[in-house]
Amino acid sequence: MTRLIQLTGLTKTLTGQQRPRTILAGVDLTVHSGESVAVLGRSGSGKSTLLSLIGLFDRADGGQYLLGDADITRVPERKAAALRSAQFGFVFQRFFLLKNLTAAQNVAMALVNGQGWQPRRKRRAQVMAALEQVGIAHLAKQKPPRLSGGEQQRVAIARALVRRPQVLLADEPTGALDTETGNLVVDALHSATQYGCGLILVTHDHDHANRMGRVLRLVDGRLAPANEQVVV
Repeated sequence: MTRLIQLTGLTKTLTGQQRPRTILAGVDLTVHSGESVAVLGRSGSGKSTLLSLIGLFDRADGGQYLLGDADITRVPERKAAALRSAQFGFVFQRFFLLKNLTAAQNVAMALVNGQGWQPRRKRRAQVMAALEQVGIAHLAKQKPPRLSGGEQQRVAIARALVRRPQVLLADEPTGALDTETGNLVVDALHSATQYGCGLILVTHDHDHANRMGRVLRLVDGRLAPANEQVVV
């Protein structure tokens, strides 16, 4: 398997409060192509902060971040934006869909923003393939207000998958969904690993977590297998 991500000793401290608060105290994590990893942890434990660092929306205070063989620990924002567009897909609890666009048009926005100009026929083929991958190609012409919460989330997943990212980051994507719909969403996310994408799922749901290849828990700023104690 190809190594996609390697974090070594990653640290992050939040400032601006009465006193600094350490969120990540030395996170080690390696993710390979085709691998799925769940991250559990109580609210406020730093799960979303960790995803933000991996997705290059923020930077760590210390440690090392390798993307493939490239050290991107201190990558400037312009380069980070290019990497986010080219290498990553993002799915959040909120769908962030444009209500006046159809499902297909929402998915196509990822191609317009991330891959420059492409012939319309090629874009449409990619969009329909992504919608088919998450099981809602028949809803391509529907706008978000006409879709259920689970259908909207699957549009958001198709938007994340349409560029075939190397790494897919999902932050509580089933938090607002019922159990059956949540299972469908997790199926759609996990399908990306079939073509070699690495999936990192942050969740509170133990059943969804247990469907991943590995389950880790973030405690006291460090990651460990969910069935082990973290030594501080």
